[in-house]
Amino acid sequence: MITRLFYFFLIAFVACACLDSKENKVQRFLIQGNDAAARKSFREAKRYYGEALKLDSCFVDAWNNLGTVYYREKHFAEALDAYTNALQCNPRMPDALVNRSNTFYELNKPKEALDDINAFAALAPDTFIVHLSRGLIYTRMQRYDDAIGSFSEVLDQNPKHVETLVNLATVYYYRKSYDSARFYLDRAIAIDDTEANAFNAYALLELDLGNTDEALRRVNQALTLRKNDPYFLNNRGFILIAANSLDKALEDIDNSISVDPYNAWAYRNKGVYFLRKGQPEDALRLLTRAEQMDTTVSKLFYYMAEANFLKGDRNIGCHYLTKSRNRGEIKADELRLKCKE
Repeated sequence: MITRLFYFFLIAFVACACLDSKENKVQRFLIQGNDAAARKSFREAKRYYGEALKLDSCFVDAWNNLGTVYYREKHFAEALDAYTNALQCNPRMPDALVNRSNTFYELNKPKEALDDINAFAALAPDTFIVHLSRGLIYTRMQRYDDAIGSFSEVLDQNPKHVETLVNLATVYYYRKSYDSARFYLDRAIAIDDTEANAFNAYALLELDLGNTDEALRRVNQALTLRKNDPYFLNNRGFILIAANSLDKALEDIDNSISVDPYNAWAYRNKGVYFLRKGQPEDALRLLTRAEQMDTTVSKLFYYMAEANFLKGDRNIGCHYLTKSRNRGEIKADELRLKCKE
């Protein structure tokens, strides 16, 4: 995965006039929870928010902030529950709508994410966060024309928004429109040559074009700017597989997984490593895990087909190769060659 950038509303530190003793206690617990969250004392923050909710089970600020704590811990199912509770109490709470949209995105439920951001857009149409979020969601849904339209709306409001330039380049990369991807990456780097994601995106673009040495140089630039970033390490591992430096590749991919065990692309790449080692059973174990996490990962079905062919399971291999063809990842001739009756 090239980049996975998006915004979410930060914890809303809300304090209002206290009307009675109960209100006073509720607000005090909220403030204490917010203070703990700001110090990244998440366990303590959850305890304070819980105390507030014992006093007022429909205290939406506590539910929303509790969700954000869970989100920051990457406990997305719990975050989803908290945001849903907030919205059951107030279906028009803007922060909770955006936050739940981002949580659905992380749970690989783009349709639900889009529904929430559209509900937010009904309250605040034509805002920056609406277009940016839609662009990211459309990208995950592989609705690339819609994604380009949304990111272009962001750039109409802020032509120098570097992260959006990188995201737009990402969409063109997925469409294999490499000249357009390069154009937007060059614009991003010209604005900010410390934007590590732009160099990371450039690395995979060069890899697709067969320029392995240049891809390695670009990803190392990204890692110089952001040392030990799990996505960059994972991508360098994939590039090193292409360079046949398998031991170094595995080290990078394992380091990536140890920092972030929730990245389906890393499990895909580790599966590819085992493919190159001639170990299809191990490859399928990792590729299946990636499929369970995120079916939109590029060329996942292609590698699953490869693993099944190597294992001797032609029928299953052709099943996955057909799915890869339906995504436009291979040409019809390759499918016919490998799977003709």
